[in-house]
Amino acid sequence: MKESGVDGKILELFRSGDGVVSGAALSKALGVSRTAVWKHVKGLRGKGYQIEAVPSKGYRLLSSPEILTNLDITAGLGAKRIGSSVICLKETDSTNSVAFKMAEDGAPEGTVVIADTQSAGKGRLGRIWLSPAGVNLYCSVVLRPAIAPVAACQLTFLSVVAVARAVERCTKLKPQIKWPNDILINGKKVAGLLNEMNAETEKVNFVVLGIGVNLNLRMAAISEGLLRHPATSLLEEGGEEVDRLRFTRVLLEELDQLYDNFLVEGDGPVRAEWLARSAIKGRSVKVSQQNREFCGVVQGVDSFGALLVLLSDGTLETVLSGDVALL
Repeated sequence: MKESGVDGKILELFRSGDGVVSGAALSKALGVSRTAVWKHVKGLRGKGYQIEAVPSKGYRLLSSPEILTNLDITAGLGAKRIGSSVICLKETDSTNSVAFKMAEDGAPEGTVVIADTQSAGKGRLGRIWLSPAGVNLYCSVVLRPAIAPVAACQLTFLSVVAVARAVERCTKLKPQIKWPNDILINGKKVAGLLNEMNAETEKVNFVVLGIGVNLNLRMAAISEGLLRHPATSLLEEGGEEVDRLRFTRVLLEELDQLYDNFLVEGDGPVRAEWLARSAIKGRSVKVSQQNREFCGVVQGVDSFGALLVLLSDGTLETVLSGDVALL
């Protein structure tokens, strides 16, 4: 077992146990000596884990580092593909940019890039995603589906539904989806998704799913005028801090399950769930595009993620891009 694998297994045993785990139990489970166990515990302490040695009993994990670590995220992670490799950065310009470059260099499917803060986080239409340190989740996932480029937009359904599920599992809040890729709580944006693709004429080489979720951000800390639309965080709406590590692990597990189903069943099931969670179906909206604005009633989305809007003259407009506001 690789050294990082031993460390991850130790953390998994700490979390699955009930308090103190004996050195003998760790030694047996890992297949290493008690001396080797001590060396790994010492190494984990050096990485910021507070581990207490309880005389004549064993070890107890008291706390993990404040920033997310690949060991914490992958230890016992219940996912087949996504999270097979996790890279945690203290700071970067954009996790999407890092993941895209890694994918170009051959990073395997399921690679996840996470940053504690971003200096140039990406939003839709070239906008900036504000990324303060220590409070939120900024991550990007590399996928290599065997699908046609025209169908790659279907993967947006996956990431949006996965975030909605994770919010429900980790909080008491009820998220809603706003086309094409926003998660709303009480009408305010709490998460945004940005997918980027590398493809040839008939083949997708890879897709990077970019996910940003406001977990414990205090909106008072954001300078007025920096946000185009009303925004919030799970902390602001729920009144309780969200465990960033648990949320990250839950999100990756949900995304992994949805992706696994997508590869077998196609986009039908996840698109149906997207529609069921949508905050926009049946509502009157104004669509703003580069050179045009129009109003209508949302009928749903097609298999490629385009918004279907019924105009007052009976025309069904297919919206591939633009800003949509509820009326």
